[in-house]
Amino acid sequence: MSARIPLVLSVVLGLGVTPAAAQNVQILAPEADEDLQNRLRAASLLLQETAEPRTAQDIVAAARADYGRLVAALYDQGYFSPVVRIDVDGREAARIPPFGAPSSVSNVTIRVTPGPDFTLGTAEIGPLAPDTELPDDFRPGGPASTPLLRDTAGAAIDAWRMVGNATADVADQQITARNGQAVLDVRVRIDPGQRVRFGVLNPEGHERMRTERILAIAGLPEGAVFSPETLDRVEGRLQDTGVFSAIALQEGEVRPDGTMDITATLVESLPRRFGAGVEFSTSDGLAVSAYWLHRNLFGGAERLRIEGAISGVGSEGISTEDVEGIDASLGLRFSRPATFTPDTTAYFELGGEYLDEPAFTLSTVGVEAGVEHRFSTELEGSIGLQAAYFDLRDDFGARELVLVTIPASVTWDRRDDPLDARRLFYISADVEPFVELSNLSGESVGARVFLDGRAYFGFGEDRASRIAVRAQAGSVFGGVIDEIPPSFLFFSGGTGTVRGQEFQSLGATQMGVETGGRSFAGLSAEFRQDIGDTNFGVVAFADAGYVGADALGEMGDWHAGGGLGVRYTTPFGPIRVDVATPLRGEGVGEDLFLYIGIGHSF
Repeated sequence: MSARIPLVLSVVLGLGVTPAAAQNVQILAPEADEDLQNRLRAASLLLQETAEPRTAQDIVAAARADYGRLVAALYDQGYFSPVVRIDVDGREAARIPPFGAPSSVSNVTIRVTPGPDFTLGTAEIGPLAPDTELPDDFRPGGPASTPLLRDTAGAAIDAWRMVGNATADVADQQITARNGQAVLDVRVRIDPGQRVRFGVLNPEGHERMRTERILAIAGLPEGAVFSPETLDRVEGRLQDTGVFSAIALQEGEVRPDGTMDITATLVESLPRRFGAGVEFSTSDGLAVSAYWLHRNLFGGAERLRIEGAISGVGSEGISTEDVEGIDASLGLRFSRPATFTPDTTAYFELGGEYLDEPAFTLSTVGVEAGVEHRFSTELEGSIGLQAAYFDLRDDFGARELVLVTIPASVTWDRRDDPLDARRLFYISADVEPFVELSNLSGESVGARVFLDGRAYFGFGEDRASRIAVRAQAGSVFGGVIDEIPPSFLFFSGGTGTVRGQEFQSLGATQMGVETGGRSFAGLSAEFRQDIGDTNFGVVAFADAGYVGADALGEMGDWHAGGGLGVRYTTPFGPIRVDVATPLRGEGVGEDLFLYIGIGHSF
């Protein structure tokens, strides 16, 4: 039980600035607990600091307004028979005429007697839609408060709207306080209104976007039964284009035929955007990336993105004459939303890449086309057709490969915040059947499969403490090992797999040659802790990786690493600084690695 302690708070207002200013304002609430004291203080205008000194008339006006504000704060906490008295130099503020304020004010005293906590006596609301879920406290004997009454009425109205009754509202309410018994009787009558169907979408405010494309992207189902979830999805589709900085959907009047038009007020963003990123680790070197984006190329939310990246700068083996170790990529992607369906985006990609890795050197250029489909706000998938040419040098020798693949993926993302998740999970699955065209035997056909699962468990106040875990698994089935690009095989070590180990330091032996493995398993765990109310946090982590020579994980080895890190929260994700060392494998007790980047490692 909270202790009842007196509240005496004094605030100096304009002391020494003007003789009309009040010198002292205090609030006395001897029966209020600490939480209620804070709420009363926050509600009072008299206790708020002001940029300019207040005149005596300002003080009286604030005092008169405080009656309603303080009573509302008390009602919110279930006190329905409070007594509030505000004295201005000994005179009741409510009795001072609005235009008869004194020439000066020295002291203001607010006295609050909350009275008893009220409970619900009669608790009735209806009619209710099927499967309506009301707050548990809305029952006879439950604690009474105005937020509870608002939540109850809101739940009843929302339930009717969910079944198509868009205009449901409170028709009548009878709220009676029985002060002697500290009981509140509540009777609320809901008017469900009629069942409504969607009319047309009327976009407004757009300049560069074509109206027909807005309608196609929004996908409002004309003639369908009204649903708030459908409106949320319409807004989400428009937001996903990136074309609009603000979107507001407004419900119109219901026509005699039961249809309702929706007005979409849109504010367009600037169409062009560019960005850059940088990441550094002592094992992988410096990585720099940049992109240029046009998100409304032809007035239909067509998106063109050109991006490039260079990594490995400063890694071991770099010199002014020898650029071995540097990786580079350049790509172009064109996408068009609302192709085939409002939730389907068609895309075309063209790109090239040069990789100078510890186990191989690879140049590739490829082209891909496909579609991405969003099944819900949490579930999306894609499928495409890709052709790629590879110029490859490794311990198998120099060779050229041409692969045709069918990349497909599905992602289920339920994280509360993708930039800094504190609960729920993320799962993605990728499968990529391939055929090598230079050798059209049965052995040239195979498939690469990869799974990535992440889970987050937050606890404590605001989930300031949390545990994040990640599991990865992959396999390559079929194909001849020297006809599979090394980028399709698996390595472990460095950012993304095992921090504290050299980049791609763990592979497998295939046909007597050190190369990537056909199977991979990775496990990572982090403990993340926010530091008070600051933007800083600390992390402790451990990673382990296993690479097998065959698709089922046999004939392999594993290594591990771990360390500590610091995080600094920014609007675009936390800045990450990690220090790691090997825990199993080469370099235990000797090597130390530094990783700097933006965003959590997973």
